[in-house]
Amino acid sequence: MIIMPAVDIKNGKCVQLVQGKPGTEQIVLDNPAEVALEWEEKGASVLHVIDLGGALEEGGNISVVEEILKKVSVPVQMGGGIRSMDDATCLLDMGVDRIILGTLAIENPETVEVLSGEFGSERIMVALDSKDSQVVVRGWTEKTAQTAPQLGKIMEEKGASGILFTNVDHEGLLGGFKVEPLLELLEAVDIPVVYSGGVSTLEDLAVLSQTGAYGVVIGSALYKGTLNLEDALNYEKK
Repeated sequence: MIIMPAVDIKNGKCVQLVQGKPGTEQIVLDNPAEVALEWEEKGASVLHVIDLGGALEEGGNISVVEEILKKVSVPVQMGGGIRSMDDATCLLDMGVDRIILGTLAIENPETVEVLSGEFGSERIMVALDSKDSQVVVRGWTEKTAQTAPQLGKIMEEKGASGILFTNVDHEGLLGGFKVEPLLELLEAVDIPVVYSGGVSTLEDLAVLSQTGAYGVVIGSALYKGTLNLEDALNYEKK
């Protein structure tokens, strides 16, 4: 199970929000590229970068993403605010190893097929963010009528190489998570699933390691010190 530290960017800074809500910043660090490098130096094999400003349609942070790509040598997967084919192509050409499509893929699944065909499916991931059992879009501000398992099957058919499943109900709360929604998604698809939301203890990682999840994104717990990366990385070796 791959451990992926989160580097979330808003207004040019590295932040951690509660349930993705603007104004709930609990962590604000000035230099996201330095933060990313620190996670790499501590042993991270993949970095999970999200442009929160882009996701919330407040304006992007692409120059910050460029700085991160120049600074680190490990693969970077990146999402947030990818609203068009041009946005996606720009990031892939820039050197992002894998883009994470959310709203764009859900509202127009054909984009997954086109981008997978052009750049390779291994570079295309789809984010399915679930709140009250329904997938939400546009920075978690709008609900759809579909569940993660329903959309997961569609994205797999369109050529996505993996799914990022975020349980918004637990995101940023450091209170653990319910494993059942993840298990339902894993049952529905054959492609790798990366989990995010509420992971805050080694016990949480122990539970996840038994599910078959390919990886886990950890944000607030690393920044607040309830988990340290070195301990978490032990689950990569099991």
